[in-house]
Amino acid sequence: MSLAAYCVICCRRMGTSTPPPKSSTYWRDIRNIIKLTGSLILGGSLFITYEVLALKKSLTLDTQVVEREKMKSYIYVHTVSLDKTENHGITYQARKELHKAVRKVLATSARIFRGPFADNFSTVDIEDHDCAVWLLLRKSRSDDRAARLQAVQEMSEARHWHDYQYRIIAQACDMRTLTGLARSEESDLRFFLHPPPLPSLKEDSSTEEELRHLLASLPQTDLDECIQCFTALALSESSQSLAAQKGGLWCFGGNGLPYAESFGEVPSATVEMFCLEALVKHSEIPTHCDKIEANGGLQLLQRLYQLHKDCPKVQRNIMRILGNMALNEHLHSTIVRSGWVSILAEAVKSQHVMEASHAARTLANLDRETVPDKYQDGVYLLHPLYRTSQPIKADVLFIHGLMGAAFKTWRQQDNDQDLTEKVSEDETKYTTCWPKSWLARDCPALRIISVEYDTSLSDWRARCPTERKSIAFRSNELLRKLRAAGVGDRPVIWVSHSMGGLLVKKMLLEASKKPEMSTIINNTRGIIFYSVPHHGSHLAEYSVNIRYLLFPSLEVKELSKDSPALKTLQDDFLEFAKDKNFQVLSFVETLPTYIGSMIKLHVVPLESADLGLGDLIPVDVNHLNICKPKTKDAFLYQRTLQFIRDALAKDLEN
Repeated sequence: MSLAAYCVICCRRMGTSTPPPKSSTYWRDIRNIIKLTGSLILGGSLFITYEVLALKKSLTLDTQVVEREKMKSYIYVHTVSLDKTENHGITYQARKELHKAVRKVLATSARIFRGPFADNFSTVDIEDHDCAVWLLLRKSRSDDRAARLQAVQEMSEARHWHDYQYRIIAQACDMRTLTGLARSEESDLRFFLHPPPLPSLKEDSSTEEELRHLLASLPQTDLDECIQCFTALALSESSQSLAAQKGGLWCFGGNGLPYAESFGEVPSATVEMFCLEALVKHSEIPTHCDKIEANGGLQLLQRLYQLHKDCPKVQRNIMRILGNMALNEHLHSTIVRSGWVSILAEAVKSQHVMEASHAARTLANLDRETVPDKYQDGVYLLHPLYRTSQPIKADVLFIHGLMGAAFKTWRQQDNDQDLTEKVSEDETKYTTCWPKSWLARDCPALRIISVEYDTSLSDWRARCPTERKSIAFRSNELLRKLRAAGVGDRPVIWVSHSMGGLLVKKMLLEASKKPEMSTIINNTRGIIFYSVPHHGSHLAEYSVNIRYLLFPSLEVKELSKDSPALKTLQDDFLEFAKDKNFQVLSFVETLPTYIGSMIKLHVVPLESADLGLGDLIPVDVNHLNICKPKTKDAFLYQRTLQFIRDALAKDLEN
């Protein structure tokens, strides 16, 4: 304003003054013009310089602030004034237009000297090493999938960054990048922020009571009989436990709690297990997953996970629920926001195979960027647990038998050494899962999957009293889950123990009848049978003979030598395998197995293990150890490895 007034006064003086002599007028006019022009140039330069500096300051990331805040959870930035009175007038409009022009100049120079940046990533006054961080963030949001994957890989390989730089990535990356980092083997855990604070429990409430309320909030009608059974049992036991706690006494007398096993346990922990097992069943239904999320289930499960760090069984059930919820893509953002990814990223690096595999399954279901397959409950990844540049050329599937499990069936043969010591030892000396430790190293181009399903010797021990699942029912259920996991898209080797071999045979027969499953048949390269009772088992005969005491389960009854279902399965499979181009290898035990301290049985005799196809190799071990090699150099493992390599020779070469 002072500059404009000065110009007006000068003009008036020039217009009102009396005409001087002609000789001096010429130089006076020149001096006035110089004064006016100089004032305009000087004032304009100062004004432009001030605005450029103000704009530059507004676009600059204050690295000192970053340094001060690098150990905290957030980076603070200056906000724009909300005073509307500042946004009016000619001065504001002039500044706005000037800012636009300077912004274009700065953006152009950034593109020339620094490379392409997003509008919200300015490089003004950022150090070169920080510039690389923001470049990777920009690259991780590229429309090009290959560029995104490359950015995540480069982030995971970073080793020289400061703490605050990892925090920048943790706060600024999107859900897709965060999941990719969690599935990268070399990722630093500093990439993951701590989960947000959990909401406080209601007054006079407990985790047990909150868990019961969550379970009770789920639909209770039109459910599978087993889900109804688990839910009713959990609600009944939890209500009795809560009533007893409030009354000062915990009494027995529920409808199904295994009291003989729970005398030494804390009642609340036992009831929580019942509720979690019921929630596992509910989480298999997509609409129930939505209810669990809407009613705060993710936060409650996280609280339980933290409270029971010393109880692997509780943590595994929580992981199963979370893995089932991750099958629903619309819940991914909620799962990530709740802080579960940081917990999973740590769990997948665990030395305990069950903890790592459960976490790997959940992360794989969250990772739609590189994993098109979906791993349903009971289908667990043993290898690869992480994203890998190694192309996967074939699948090897492990199917356990009666009373087996996805992990413990395939451990190394036990010896006198304490198991707790073995976990910390070199896996080449002892492993709790030889397919993950040995086979994955010897054949890294394989995807190794282990399957788990519930079985029981007797209906007394059935986890679901209404459950009567035949081999045919289980095979259809497993076949559907394996196809959802992409089994059949690559060459396949089946590895089975005991009743698991019967399931493999039934699955292949069922797949041959369904056109959509034809790829499983066409890509099957080989089957390994570890003591599979193709013609029946002595264990089944023994159980049936004392059926009034044991109440043998349906699975055991089907293993009897006179079982029509078993004979039909054997005849149909031999007919099916006539014109198929897959190899077969069978092992059989020669030593009896102790069942308890009183009973000694030869569970699968030589004649029953003879399929009538392929090689049959007797091994001097019992039924339990036929699939548990003593060492990596043992004949059992080396012959298995040789068979897999031979059956997949052409596929692995390609």
